[in-house]
Amino acid sequence: MDTQTACSKIEGIVRDFITESPENTLCNRACEKAFENPLVGFSKGDDPLYDAYKKHVGEFHWTPKEVFTTAFPELSADPGELTVVSWILPQTKATKTDNRKQQAYPSERWARSRVYGEIVNEKLRSHLVNALQKEGYPAAAPALLPQWERKTSETYGFASTWSERHAAFASGLGTFGLCDGLITPRGKAMRTGSVIVKIRTDPAPRPYKDHHEYCLFFTKGVCGKCISRCPAGAITHAGKDKVRCSQYIRSEAAEFVKSNYGFDGYGCGLCQTAVPCESGIPVKQEMKS
Repeated sequence: MDTQTACSKIEGIVRDFITESPENTLCNRACEKAFENPLVGFSKGDDPLYDAYKKHVGEFHWTPKEVFTTAFPELSADPGELTVVSWILPQTKATKTDNRKQQAYPSERWARSRVYGEIVNEKLRSHLVNALQKEGYPAAAPALLPQWERKTSETYGFASTWSERHAAFASGLGTFGLCDGLITPRGKAMRTGSVIVKIRTDPAPRPYKDHHEYCLFFTKGVCGKCISRCPAGAITHAGKDKVRCSQYIRSEAAEFVKSNYGFDGYGCGLCQTAVPCESGIPVKQEMKS
């Protein structure tokens, strides 16, 4: 399979699952979709960024080669033979509209997208892995490997053996904002996932030179609207306090979701909605005085 055909085929598998599969659901009474049409990007297993992540985040952070070796210890593959497939799953218009109105807690749709939407994301990971395996291409989803685990980075605090957002950045899908969310062409209100496969594809171009390039706060010195949107006070001009954010989401927000929506869930997402980067890459002209 040539590289262009491989990219098109993989994109089709991801797109068809989200647009056609009944598995893409918020599990509410209306059986609404959890996500809109996805974006798909590719990066090579020998992209220098993956070694840089290991250096800056921690030695525990996997490279694509380490993911492949962990999943297939009996197989061999050079890093250049591997492709990282990354995708963006944009929140629906209804979910964003609901959460935009919230001031302290997530809307029901948002809480459902955090819990049931991530189940959709897990099923997509498995679906793509199985489809590629059937075609004879060894594939693995880092986040589904039993060896995946949460870690603590000396520099960045909460971390893990594989970062979906950093894979998306390497794959040309977006850059980071003040609140640490990934700003993509479809906005920051999204979820992301990835799969590593032994197949040659053309890496997606990275249309940015800096990891904060799409954030108006860093590039234009304006905005910072995610600061006032954070009900936990976890975002400041200095960045995001991951511990404070997590404590709020896992305690207050989780209790609110259970008491008001009737299921065990959590989430927040206020910093991802009612901000200029909610649904696209913002420009300074969009800022309201």
